[in-house]
Amino acid sequence: LTVRVEPLVTMGQLSRYLRSKGYCLQVTPELDDLTAGGLVNGFGVETSSHKYGLIQHTCTRFEVVVANGDVVTCTETDRPELFSAIPWSHGTLGFLVSVDFKIIPCKSYVKMTYIPCHTQEECVDVFERESRDLTNDFVEAIVYTKEEGVVMKATLVDEVNKSQVNPIGYFWKPWFYKYVQTFLSSGETATEYIPLTHYFHRHTRPLFWEMEEIIPSGNALWFRCLLGWLGPPHVKLLKKTQTETIRRLYEQHHVIQDMLIPMGALADAINTFHDEIEVYPLWLCPMALLPSGDSGFMKPVVQDGQVVERMFVDVGAYGVPMVSNFEARGTLRRLESFVRRVKGYQALYADCFMSRDEFREMFDHTAYDTLRTSYGAVDAFPEIYDKISRAARR
Repeated sequence: LTVRVEPLVTMGQLSRYLRSKGYCLQVTPELDDLTAGGLVNGFGVETSSHKYGLIQHTCTRFEVVVANGDVVTCTETDRPELFSAIPWSHGTLGFLVSVDFKIIPCKSYVKMTYIPCHTQEECVDVFERESRDLTNDFVEAIVYTKEEGVVMKATLVDEVNKSQVNPIGYFWKPWFYKYVQTFLSSGETATEYIPLTHYFHRHTRPLFWEMEEIIPSGNALWFRCLLGWLGPPHVKLLKKTQTETIRRLYEQHHVIQDMLIPMGALADAINTFHDEIEVYPLWLCPMALLPSGDSGFMKPVVQDGQVVERMFVDVGAYGVPMVSNFEARGTLRRLESFVRRVKGYQALYADCFMSRDEFREMFDHTAYDTLRTSYGAVDAFPEIYDKISRAARR
């Protein structure tokens, strides 16, 4: 089963519509304002991505207006090269005008298990084990220090123990990441049931953990009960009301990055992020690079001509660096260098400081360059690098 949408349909609109029909996307990104077009042309991941891949891997058809004005459709069997190259292309091959997503029957709840880990080795081992277990419908982890984190796994269910149902999405409830942190103190693995809609939007109210920087008292009981219903602010509103001074301060003293790291390099990634930025919490979300995307920009890890790893981890860092020597350009270039070295990828919605050659080293442009020529995009649209790079934009 599939659903066809236009590119400006938001995840909030689509998920509410599908839920009313008893369905959901295979991959349902967290924030309501994210659009179908942005997620396909850019980047979309969620806690079901260990099973279904990135949101691009759940697409079956794209409709695109190319440079000469023709409307073309592409699938895995009809114009397969274009179909593989549209994701991550940021509109540089043509204008995406519709997309078909795979959908699956949904259930009313998820059965959530919280596994607290008190050493880095334990956290990485448990996270990898649960990520590779495809009986889990959802997997993620929140890392609170270099050594401690909580791994979460969940499965879709209809039958629940009513005494264990926790509707975490109500405005008076604690922010999700703060609630999860309490399991580190107890030290015990725990299980509860969460309504599916609440689960899909568990990070929405605190914008993961960014709201703490905007409203430091936002998780206080009095604030949640009296004013929690007002939030969260729309990201669009935050951007539109941002002054030039605030923008510069964010650039100089704030990090928003998602780096996609092969599973085998996860411990190195946590250590490198700690040494370079020391931003906590870190979000860990497993994601499989499925064979259907192998002719596009992203490739699995290959050694001696053989695929040795398809499971990656989105390491999300959102917040104020605690290291004393943070310098945005230099620090992020070192992180980008680490990601290239381990054969990972950078999510391109964030600041990118790579040179053009470094960018092409990270992302395979072979099919993209050919398609740019064959569809007349060279003279009609800029290259990806010229749309996303800080250096090119300046």
